[in-house]
Amino acid sequence: MIQTLKAGLRYFGIVFTAGFVRGAIRIVLLVLRLGARTAELLETPVMLLVSFVAARWVVHRQAVPFTLSNRCGMGAIALALLLAAEFGFVLWLRGMTISQYFATRDPVSGTAYYVALVVFALMPMFVERR
Repeated sequence: MIQTLKAGLRYFGIVFTAGFVRGAIRIVLLVLRLGARTAELLETPVMLLVSFVAARWVVHRQAVPFTLSNRCGMGAIALALLLAAEFGFVLWLRGMTISQYFATRDPVSGTAYYVALVVFALMPMFVERR
């Protein structure tokens, strides 16, 4: 259980840090040139690649066994932390409430984001331990 918790924390930390940096770049450079929808849609595959690489690295580094409970636990912990960070820290930085956040989400890029969150949570199941 401790191993799964540590793996989930590490997985979250890597992906959140990368997403935070990418989000800042997206807002400053891409949104003004391409629009919010396009900028978010361009960021999604990059973040999925980051999730894949991070999950593979953490599974290898932490030697997370290939069992449903360990791998899904790692993904669930990381997802819970990511959502807590998103709805806590990021909304606070942007000065938004949760209802404002959902009201302003683009239906296309928002859907892509939610699908990416599910893939992020399941990614530890898709990577093999070397």
